Amino acid sequence: MSDLQQIRIAPHFTFDALAAGGPGAPLVLLLHGFAESMHCWRAQVEALGDAGYRAMAPSQRGYSAGARPDSRDASHYHIDRLMDDAMAVVAACDYGEARFHLAGHDWGGSIAWALADRHAERIASLTVLSRPHPNAFNRALEMPDGDQKHRSRHHTAFLEPDAAEVVLADDAKWLRERWAANGIPAAAVEHHLAVLGNKQAMQAALAWYRARGAIRGPLGPIRVPTLYIWGDADDTVGRVAAEGTVDFIAAPYRFEMLPGVGHFPADQAPDRVSELLLEHLTAHPA
Repeated sequence: MSDLQQIRIAPHFTFDALAAGGPGAPLVLLLHGFAESMHCWRAQVEALGDAGYRAMAPSQRGYSAGARPDSRDASHYHIDRLMDDAMAVVAACDYGEARFHLAGHDWGGSIAWALADRHAERIASLTVLSRPHPNAFNRALEMPDGDQKHRSRHHTAFLEPDAAEVVLADDAKWLRERWAANGIPAAAVEHHLAVLGNKQAMQAALAWYRARGAIRGPLGPIRVPTLYIWGDADDTVGRVAAEGTVDFIAAPYRFEMLPGVGHFPADQAPDRVSELLLEHLTAHPA
């Protein structure tokens, strides 16, 4: 069973996190994306704990009420700050300079790719859900057919000043419809809304987009054993970006396509995601 913990990385900076497994076991850090929370990893955290790992899934900067700097200053939410948070969480969990496993979905996937680029020596394995390698994503955005650009049009909408109000209007209708279209169970919807369904949290979550805008810096080839999971019904990431990720991996690589699965595989196909994750970790121990 997972339990709710708080992880303090600074005197006034504390993250809520789902955790399982005993201290000292191989660490797996799981980073969520938008529009979800730590709860998207609930099944994986429990499976990892049962398998002998120490699993830690924090609600990230802005999502955790105790780690929510002023969202009006987008610099607080720059990807470098988000990367620093992830490494600080690892240190606060008493893993010092030890190697650990890293998983990320959506925005958490963007952070995970960047961490694997910057801290390859610390990361035993990388697992990314839905978010392709940034270079593959950029290449797809520039394709003349405009498919990926169309799929990513919501990124621009999130930069509007009233985006938080729009997303939360009518009892979070936009969120509820998007989750329902991706087959997310009703219980998971309520877990995510408990974190994200208020204006302060939503403004902070959308500050991630304002801090980075449409600019995604190129990364070098990833030199960490990588598992990339993509659902072929993902409405935000097309096949060109997903299949093109292989071009930017310089390490053992496994691409798993989940038929009929949308943008939120951990919620929609939890057992399969857990199975793939555990296989990957076993093949590449810390």
